[in-house]
Amino acid sequence: MENVKVFSIIIAVFSVLSVESVGLKDLKTCNFGAVYNFGDSNSDTGGGSAAFWPAGKPCGETFFGRPVGRGCDGRLIIDFIAEHLGLPHLSPYLDSIGTSFRYGANFAIGGSTIRPQNESMSLNGVSPFSLDIQIVQFDQFKDRTGHFYNRSYPRHRRNLPRPEDFSKALYIFDIGQNDIAAGLRKKNDSAFHASVPDIVDQLAKAVQNLYEHGARTFWVHNTGPIGCLPVSLHYHDIKPEELDEQGCLKAQNAYSMEFNRQLKSRVIKLREELPHAALTYVDIYAAKYELIGNAKKQGFVEAANICCGFHEDEIQVYCGHKQNINGTEIYAGSCENPSDFISWDGVHYTEAANRWVAHRIINGSFSDPPLPINHACHIP
Repeated sequence: MENVKVFSIIIAVFSVLSVESVGLKDLKTCNFGAVYNFGDSNSDTGGGSAAFWPAGKPCGETFFGRPVGRGCDGRLIIDFIAEHLGLPHLSPYLDSIGTSFRYGANFAIGGSTIRPQNESMSLNGVSPFSLDIQIVQFDQFKDRTGHFYNRSYPRHRRNLPRPEDFSKALYIFDIGQNDIAAGLRKKNDSAFHASVPDIVDQLAKAVQNLYEHGARTFWVHNTGPIGCLPVSLHYHDIKPEELDEQGCLKAQNAYSMEFNRQLKSRVIKLREELPHAALTYVDIYAAKYELIGNAKKQGFVEAANICCGFHEDEIQVYCGHKQNINGTEIYAGSCENPSDFISWDGVHYTEAANRWVAHRIINGSFSDPPLPINHACHIP
């Protein structure tokens, strides 16, 4: 715990010094007219529900009061980012009801990967909407909305993005966790490590595609500590030596750290390749790991505890599901106070945990360069 405290202090001091060194006081606030997000379930605001089957109760209960397509009790990190920028929550690209794309769109789909997987949603939850498909969807979205915007009456334009806002928008990437999960599922370390350069290169190609179409500001999340997810800790016969000081699986976190190391290197290289782009690398891993290490001090219960679901005596029933166990129907509902928990369902974070992480990345404390998101359009 002392190591975590020292690490947190170092990060905070470094961030303050670094922000001052880039002359933050002299930078104007960026005017992001829209946000476009690409990702998986960590930032899916309803695309998966529109494409496959809707997220049911008790999801959404804390903030929205009903299921709204998020695998969480309330808001996600992307929701807090939109609010911070003074924009509405992003409408999913695939949602055909009640959508407005005036201030951006969300192409994230739960289960999505960067690199297409030869697997299926029904088999193991892998989405067919890999990052390359999400980028194709964006390209079509940009072309078609531009076509209709220029040919519509003003009153028909209110739900369409303004063509000039695409170059001023913030483009967020929050994807990669499922690529790591696929590597762990296949249990082949050498194959996974050999695949990482191609995975990060495919993300880089997505950035390059958007850049060629006028995008200039990119906010790229790395992936969180997958070995700290309670679902991993509940579903494995774990030996003490397999765990780190925070009770997380060291081998699984090593996958995340290797991916993140190569992703950061690729982002740095992209800065050279795309001279007019502002690229921010956001260390989600460090932010989440800090939260996990300081769970109780931050007002949460043990980080390995799960709010929604039934996980007792080797019986595992996922959040919102029912299962008959020895003649008794078990409903895997939510805990009494979700805000006390970091983990919502063993994989996804609660709204309270998402808020904690969002507030720390928004101010630039975990970013390279260490600029707040409101200044992310500037190239140091």
